[in-house]
Amino acid sequence: MKLFLKMDVDNLGSLGDVVEVKSGFARNYLIPNGIGVEIGQANMQWIEAQKRRLEVHEQERMAGLKLLAESVDGCSCTLIARATEEGHLFGSVSDQDIADQLHADGIELDPACLELEKPIKELGIYNLVARIHPEMECTIKVWVVKADDEEDDSQEDPPAGA
Repeated sequence: MKLFLKMDVDNLGSLGDVVEVKSGFARNYLIPNGIGVEIGQANMQWIEAQKRRLEVHEQERMAGLKLLAESVDGCSCTLIARATEEGHLFGSVSDQDIADQLHADGIELDPACLELEKPIKELGIYNLVARIHPEMECTIKVWVVKADDEEDDSQEDPPAGA
């Protein structure tokens, strides 16, 4: 049975795709849950209109993602973390920490876009790939620097004789 998908379905297809599925799966799950619509002569015009609407929406979305990728590509952020003298962090820096710092710098980026295999546990400079869309990626430079313990001491009250 051929169906027009009204939303993304894992291992089947994405929004707007025409897929071939078993009739039981279509009648018992996809159609009753509003996930798919059976393709027939009566609803072909509706399906064509939906496809055109989806194409326009996807073009607008891609244009917005392209602007985001251009603004994010090559940017950098600095994360200050407590670390040992050898450069090992007390804790780690995750993709959520990086996304939060980018948000503080005025860049909205989903943490899931950042390709960070494992949390950062060392001081240093890291080049991360941000995959904004399967067809679009950009590079972000992340500086993980040591928190200055001396600054914390200087924030205390000055001596009484000064």
